[in-house]
Amino acid sequence: MIECRGLPTPLQVAFGNGQFAGVCDATPDKGGAGQGFRPHELLEAALGSCLVMIMTKFAASHDIPLAGVAVTVNLDRSDPETAVYACAITLEGDLTEDDRRRILRAARSCPVRRTLGCKAVVVEEVK
Repeated sequence: MIECRGLPTPLQVAFGNGQFAGVCDATPDKGGAGQGFRPHELLEAALGSCLVMIMTKFAASHDIPLAGVAVTVNLDRSDPETAVYACAITLEGDLTEDDRRRILRAARSCPVRRTLGCKAVVVEEVK
C-alpha cells in the first residue's frame, strides 16, 4: 500500500510505503515546482523497474550470462483512448540469440505490464 500526502509546496506530494519515500510534483508550467517525479513518470518507472527485475531474475535462474539490463520507458498519451508504453530494452552480456529471445519472452510475464494491460477500475472511499 502506498500513502500519498499533499505537501505545503503547491501540487507537491510525498508518497511512501512505510519503509521508503519519494516526492511527486508537477512541472512549473502546470503549477508545480518541478521538484519530484511527475505522476506519469512513476507509471513509467514501475513498468521499467519490473521489466528489469523479471529479466534479471529469469536470466539468473536459467544460468544465462546476462551482465546487465536497461529499460527506457516512454509513455505516449497522444491518443486519449490509448496509453502506449514504448519500452527500449538493452541486454548486455555474452548472449546468444536464443538467450535474448528467452529473456524477452520472460519480460512479457512482468506483473506491472500485465496490470497495465487490464481494465482499470478506481474505487474511491472518502473519509
